[in-house]
Amino acid sequence: MIEPFKMGYTAIGGLGIFILGMKYLSDSLQMLSGGLIRKAISSVTTNRFLAVLVGLFVTTFVQSSSITTVMVVGLTNAGLMQLTQAIGVILGANIGTTITGWILAVKVGKYGLLLIAIGIFPMLFSKNERISAGSKVLVALGLIFFGLEIMSGAFKPLRSDEGFMNLMLSLDAQSLLSILGCIAIGCLMTMIIQSSSAMLGITIALATTGAIPLYTAVALVMGENIGTTITAQFAAIGGSISSRRAAMAHSVFNVLGVAILISIFHPYVGMIERFVPGSASFVDASGNHPYIAAHIAMAHTFFNVTATLVMLPFLNQLAHLVTRMIPEKQGAEKGSFKYIGAPGTMPVAVGIPMIYEELKRMQKRVNKALRHSGSFLQRNLKGRERFYRKVMELEDETDIIQHEITTFTVTLMQAGNASNFQSDRAYSFIRAADELESIADYAASLCSYMKRLDKYELDYSQDGWDDLIGFNREVFAFYTHVCKAFYSEDAHSTREIYDEANRLNDLADKVRKFHLVRMKDGSCGALPALTFSDMAVALRRIKNHTVNLHEALFAGTSLGA
Repeated sequence: MIEPFKMGYTAIGGLGIFILGMKYLSDSLQMLSGGLIRKAISSVTTNRFLAVLVGLFVTTFVQSSSITTVMVVGLTNAGLMQLTQAIGVILGANIGTTITGWILAVKVGKYGLLLIAIGIFPMLFSKNERISAGSKVLVALGLIFFGLEIMSGAFKPLRSDEGFMNLMLSLDAQSLLSILGCIAIGCLMTMIIQSSSAMLGITIALATTGAIPLYTAVALVMGENIGTTITAQFAAIGGSISSRRAAMAHSVFNVLGVAILISIFHPYVGMIERFVPGSASFVDASGNHPYIAAHIAMAHTFFNVTATLVMLPFLNQLAHLVTRMIPEKQGAEKGSFKYIGAPGTMPVAVGIPMIYEELKRMQKRVNKALRHSGSFLQRNLKGRERFYRKVMELEDETDIIQHEITTFTVTLMQAGNASNFQSDRAYSFIRAADELESIADYAASLCSYMKRLDKYELDYSQDGWDDLIGFNREVFAFYTHVCKAFYSEDAHSTREIYDEANRLNDLADKVRKFHLVRMKDGSCGALPALTFSDMAVALRRIKNHTVNLHEALFAGTSLGA
């Protein structure tokens, strides 16, 4: 006798434990991977085979193809990855996600509580982050197996329920209509749950209890392959053309693969039955089907591996297809912030290097603002007014980027499970963005003070201009010197930076001293003298914020960490 309410809350509770286990497993593997994920992503080149391997590797560690594809969409949106590279990584992610099926196929469900018991205390009380993360893997696996066991127990009554079995007879995946129905159900449920791994767990739980046969299970898994692409589509909304194309390539690839499989569905499932040891229909003494999980995992893996190998030679054609499906729009504006993906779905280990990439982009904007403000100081330069406009545009843009970096970083830290080092590093980026934004503000102030001179037709003596322009040149060189560490593994020593900052302080004092002399001898009027002081102070503040920038990023740490 089925008790719908009891079966419902038991199955949902088991699913909740299962999903929690998957999240713990993802978090702990990312923690243990250290910088491997970042290095893997940065290694992606135009080599399509390497891109596939990177997608497989990253998905294995984050245990979610959705996270990997969202990340790829973000990288493509940021211009850090070409479309063909993105497609290669997505193909690898499709293979990587099949590992979840093999984890579920391992017959250790009854040891779930044992794994939790072994790992829970080191996870909670160990002060060593790696020991804690390793113990969390045990707890995560325990939760996954225990959740699957609970779901299987909840679904057992279904195999003897006449109404459910009649429904399964109409969805036995023996006819084309039935196959399409199963694929549609798998796709829809995955879109709702937003996790193909969770739906795979439900499918294996139903199959293990004998509620659904192998053919139905394989058709559901194929639908789950399509349903999982919706996450990347959501992530691409509002993004660049390239990011939308990457998301569309994921959908097109999975839909094409499933369409081809439908045409050979029965021979394919028959081959899987012959290839995997043990009969999928074998029933043990407890009424369960012990071998069917391995059959489902093999069907999932073989499909994705084969589809990837077949598609690899045609990556350029797939890229061309999605380019035609999503054409470039005339007059489309590029966003000020090249978003890296939704921080709620991005692994912390991946998100932090992406913030750093955005910070480097912001640094380049500030560099341009300083260079253009220096050009605007040259009163005899032709067309100098355009430099003023450029500085103001760049100052507005850095305001937006600083806000977005702060929002993104805070959300990432709240959503993820960051180590102490990752947390310190992420929040140092917030401070660095603030310092860069302040430098851009003072560059704009310099231009405003020059506008004041122009408006009232004021001027300095040649010595005054020489001092001011020379000090500006020195400050800009100092900023450039500090920012070289953005692109070099060897950050300049803090002592070296402080020594140079002290030298600039001495230079600023000399500029001020000479300025006072010119005021006393009458070679500099009152209003020009006030403006000169404002400009000298702005340059000194730029120097101070540059020192702060170095401290935020590199004092007591290394760039490559």
